[in-house]
Amino acid sequence: MKVERVLPTPEATELLDLVADIARDSLAPRAALAERDGSFPRDAFLKLGASGLLGLPYPEEYGGAAQPYEVYLQVIEELSRAWLTVGLGISVHTLSCFPLARFGTDAQRARWLPDMLGGALLGAYCLSEPDSGSDAGALRTRATRVGDRFQLDGTKAWITHAGQADFYTVMARTSDERSRGISCFLVAGESPGLRAGPPEHKMGLQGSPTGQLHLSDVDVDADRLIGAEGQGFTIALAALDTGRLGIAACAVGLAQAALDVALDYAGQRRQFGHSIADFEGVGFLLADMATAIEAARAMYLAAARRASAGMNFTRQAAMAKLFSTDMAMRVTTDAVQVLGGYGYVEDYPVERYMREAKALQIVEGTNQVQRLVISRQLRKE
Repeated sequence: MKVERVLPTPEATELLDLVADIARDSLAPRAALAERDGSFPRDAFLKLGASGLLGLPYPEEYGGAAQPYEVYLQVIEELSRAWLTVGLGISVHTLSCFPLARFGTDAQRARWLPDMLGGALLGAYCLSEPDSGSDAGALRTRATRVGDRFQLDGTKAWITHAGQADFYTVMARTSDERSRGISCFLVAGESPGLRAGPPEHKMGLQGSPTGQLHLSDVDVDADRLIGAEGQGFTIALAALDTGRLGIAACAVGLAQAALDVALDYAGQRRQFGHSIADFEGVGFLLADMATAIEAARAMYLAAARRASAGMNFTRQAAMAKLFSTDMAMRVTTDAVQVLGGYGYVEDYPVERYMREAKALQIVEGTNQVQRLVISRQLRKE
């Protein structure tokens, strides 16, 4: 079905039309086979970078497009509708660029950001560890100052693009002051001592590599410290606010794809002399799916407008991530039900969508953690 969008400028409308063409013609036809084979579409990210889609919310002077978050997130939604691995990958890359774009010095931004936003480099965001996922203040990866450089040692876990990324935005401990002892570093992917573990065997998103990142005596020049020493926890939380909006948009795109398949199938499948869409048991299910998708889209767009206006949006981002990803899990499950036995086999993509939706309830902080963030923000406000 066609999604009607309200965009702020004619340029934004042209941008979304371009993205829709790329998604339909270049991404969607490849998705099923690549996910089955676990093939990472690095060439797709190069093409999207050449089209200016890897730096949409960042300043033009560094190669970005200076687009408001509501436009950027609708791009993520459109890409995820065609192929979640790509939409999620753009979201993760944008998240990886955020610390440098927001907290880096002018010299740092001028030196590294153009290649990061222009598509020459692909990023990964490294906060979680095997024993500290949502408890980011307990991370153990250590950065020890040695003259004019730092030496990084430790292991990061659940890293999207591990082994594929050209740069890693790494949170590491520079002192033992728990959350106040964490700093942020921009680590080149070819750094000696940096090694990616084998990809995790996941129930979905096989095309998107996820794995551990091992750092052993990795030398990082002091000028790759982003922000002040000890500011990393603050940087990480600010980055996660934007990252959660990206995941919300991914979830809406995935759910929309599931609804598209369910609508098409229900309109063509005939039982008892009627299309099954004519029966209330199916028609009402489709209505609830469409309503939930519209609500989730409105929620992430409202949070995006707050972000673009410079307002605090921590609570709204957590709400959007929570609602949208729970919605995607429910909608993809219902899409399988609409297709019946056909929904359970690989001939149709809804079984893959259902498996992929589960990941979105976990990444960028589980939905239980989102509820914690929301409740704390409510008390603070």
